[in-house]
Amino acid sequence: MPLKGNLRDFSTAQLLNLINLARKTGRLAVEGPNDTIWVYFREGKLAYVNSRGENDGLPTILHKAKLINAPQERIITEKAGDMSDKELGLLLINADYLSQQQILSSLVNHYTELINRLFTWIEGIFEFKNDTPPPEDKIAVRVSLENLIIDGTRKLREWEQLQDEIPSLDMALKFAEHPGANIQKVNLSVEEWRVVSYINPKNSIRQIAKATNLSDLEIRKIVYRLIQAGMVEIVRPQGITTPFPRGKEPLPEETKTEQKSLVNRIISRIRSL
Repeated sequence: MPLKGNLRDFSTAQLLNLINLARKTGRLAVEGPNDTIWVYFREGKLAYVNSRGENDGLPTILHKAKLINAPQERIITEKAGDMSDKELGLLLINADYLSQQQILSSLVNHYTELINRLFTWIEGIFEFKNDTPPPEDKIAVRVSLENLIIDGTRKLREWEQLQDEIPSLDMALKFAEHPGANIQKVNLSVEEWRVVSYINPKNSIRQIAKATNLSDLEIRKIVYRLIQAGMVEIVRPQGITTPFPRGKEPLPEETKTEQKSLVNRIISRIRSL
């Protein structure tokens, strides 16, 4: 008989603990408000994860892991045709294009990210079915659940803190009129610079996340860091704009002007310190 319930009553950590201790083999399906995630296990180990809201093709995962660029992802996808991920992975390895370890590491990171997403769900209908194997055309891994549970629990606490600091992604951001003293210590990552490029009172944080392909947790972490550095402030959005198409992310003229102004203010601030 399948195990069914709601995450309100039986958390993700409890589910994974049960599967780990009982060395279960099967599939856990969790249906949340906006997505469904399927997690497959073999003898209590993580084997494969898939999300309804994401493309889980191997080229996409390799691109996400920065092992290939966008043109390479497109070419590999076209050349692969109806080839399974297993066949494609072997082809890439035999051609010395990528190593087995690189492919497996990118898959483990992708699967782990989806598992961590489950930890942020406070509600969702779940069902565990015994002896349901992963899709035959996908590459399965074998990952111990202990560290996933510890890491996921830590991320849950981080998520709860970020939700308190940034309760709504429907708010917008603007550059601070008076950047804080911490700004001289800021060293922005590529993802953070991309977020900065969209800062405009007309763009909600949710729209920026969609345009930069960041999860709710990732965008909250970046926004919180920018706030702590005194670079930005949370404001009510001035209007509703449509999200930028992926791959076509024009920088609004207002944002360019504000960025230039911010840079000038940063330079002036540092000189005065």
